[in-house]
Amino acid sequence: MFITCLDMEGVLVPEIWIAFSETTGIPELRRTTRDEPDYDKLMKWRLGILREHNLGLTEIQNTIAKIDPMPGAREFLDELRSFTQVIILSDTFEQFAAPLMEKLNRPTIFCNTLETAPGGEITGYKMRCEKSKLTTVRALQSIGYDTIASGDSFNDLGMIRASKAGFLFKSTPKIIADNPDISAYEEYGELLAAIKRTMGIC
Repeated sequence: MFITCLDMEGVLVPEIWIAFSETTGIPELRRTTRDEPDYDKLMKWRLGILREHNLGLTEIQNTIAKIDPMPGAREFLDELRSFTQVIILSDTFEQFAAPLMEKLNRPTIFCNTLETAPGGEITGYKMRCEKSKLTTVRALQSIGYDTIASGDSFNDLGMIRASKAGFLFKSTPKIIADNPDISAYEEYGELLAAIKRTMGIC
């Protein structure tokens, strides 16, 4: 029995923080998990920048409302879900992901949640569990599933390496070069074919 676990940002939708950086003109917010392996460090740094510029959840959600899935992402996900169960494993937050999941035909997503003040200031965040992607993959394996995983960033490597098969998708040249044993793809058709091969589907 297989479950396919996919990252969200950079794989199915554009990076939210990069889009917000472009909207606000704050280049520091372009930094993502492709650049910083320590997610806690990254988020504390982001929240500091938001406080400095008096930006909160409303401003970010206004940007997210204008984001569409990457070209071909919904069709890829629809086809994938026609023959295997799929879970989106993301370090994003419920308050960010909800409108994007609607545009992707409501796949299952496991992510985190933001803590906000009444005025919309983001005061903190609550992670679902430690090393959430790797922890989730191991939990699924513990109840009898074989996992297939794909993502693009440092924080995806744990679940990719722990799975029966794992693939990089639209990753950076550095991450690909540093992990030459992991197959890397750029097109949804290539990733779909690799998943089917793993499952023994012609």
